[in-house]
Amino acid sequence: MELFGTAGIRGTVTTRVTPELALAVGRAVGLDVVESGGRPDVVVGRDGRTTGPGLAAAVESGLESAGANVVRVGVVPTPTLAYASQGRHGVMLTASHNPPTDNGIKLFTDGEEYDRTLERAVEERVEAGTEPVPWDEWGDSRGEEVLPEYREAVTAYARDHGASCEGLRVAVDCGNGVSAVATPRVLDELGAHVVSLNGQVDGHFPGRESKPTPETLRDLRAFVADSECDFGIGHDGDSDRIVIIGPDGDVVHEDTVVAVLSEHYVRSSDVSDPVVVTTPNASGRIDERVAAAGGRVERVRLGALHEGIASARADGGDVVFAAEPWKHVHTAFGGWIDGVASAAVFSRLVAESGLSGLREPVTERPYRKVSVACPDEAKTAAMRTLESTLPDRFPGASANTDYGVRIERPDNSWILVRPSGTEPYVRVYAEADDVDALVEAATDVVEDAVEAAS
Repeated sequence: MELFGTAGIRGTVTTRVTPELALAVGRAVGLDVVESGGRPDVVVGRDGRTTGPGLAAAVESGLESAGANVVRVGVVPTPTLAYASQGRHGVMLTASHNPPTDNGIKLFTDGEEYDRTLERAVEERVEAGTEPVPWDEWGDSRGEEVLPEYREAVTAYARDHGASCEGLRVAVDCGNGVSAVATPRVLDELGAHVVSLNGQVDGHFPGRESKPTPETLRDLRAFVADSECDFGIGHDGDSDRIVIIGPDGDVVHEDTVVAVLSEHYVRSSDVSDPVVVTTPNASGRIDERVAAAGGRVERVRLGALHEGIASARADGGDVVFAAEPWKHVHTAFGGWIDGVASAAVFSRLVAESGLSGLREPVTERPYRKVSVACPDEAKTAAMRTLESTLPDRFPGASANTDYGVRIERPDNSWILVRPSGTEPYVRVYAEADDVDALVEAATDVVEDAVEAAS
């Protein structure tokens, strides 16, 4: 049984993330928590989706019937739930940027998402089926107010980075998600003048789709371009993603944002071996800025930043920042992905240097991502073929097959081909001055491999 994708369990509430599954996952987590000893508390939070209360109730029933104690923190951003899970376990009911018909389950322990070993243990228990513990061993429940403490912690952390936000003008599109209860208030506390769009939590997402894209953020982009705002911020439904909008209304490339933050953290660190962890689809502009600041980059598969952080630390590196597109881990603050912290720190940096000043050192080559249709059952065979055929298509380039197939050419341009973990596609990523020609050549090879495997 494979329940977990690259970001927890996610899907429609009528056929996949049902109350029955939520109860089973809750009981599986509860049994693991109780059997491992230590503190039996499990923090449960949810985003603003209309199906959240019912699924949370099912998860809580599973946890309590396994002997764990439930700590309800209510409607909060996912990073708030992660913050609250430090020293204990946590369950977040969220489908992040998925449509309102969906929901999902993310699991945390001591501020970090479950790794694959812990996820497999939950899958095995759910597949095998579990029974409640005896009636007199059931856990109890209580409420806890964690959001104000989290907002204060983010504010205090951001004050150590960049300049005061006094006079800074920021537009924040919350997308009717739970960032509405966090980001605007944090930026206001830091001194910024904040304008909120879609700032009411509503599980139907009436203002725009929950996924922040150039298309869904068109109202924010138009507002920033027509106003005196210094820049804009767009969040997804649970506040782990962040998109930056420039004063002209254009989207700042996600890898440029990562490059800016990475360089800042490396330059401001006082460690001997500063490491930035990112993913195979991340731009070479990140490597360039990290190297210029005196650090190095390590890569890990998508959805596994916490594993990459642990691996880099085990090798003796000091991880100062970790990120994949739109998702950032501020390691000195905590081990979780945190879009609210990103908004706060990035705002302080803009206040110090201006957005154009932050972007100026970053080499922004053309970047494209293409999806090639591929049935799930054909992905393994197609990728096995591409391990040889893609390097053959680009002689003289180096190839890495740790996380898909990544080709790096002598001029620092690159291609990555990897299977989607959630959809029936093989993704092609490329960055180069001749990106269109590069994508066309790579896509031809991928289509041949998919056809042979189907």
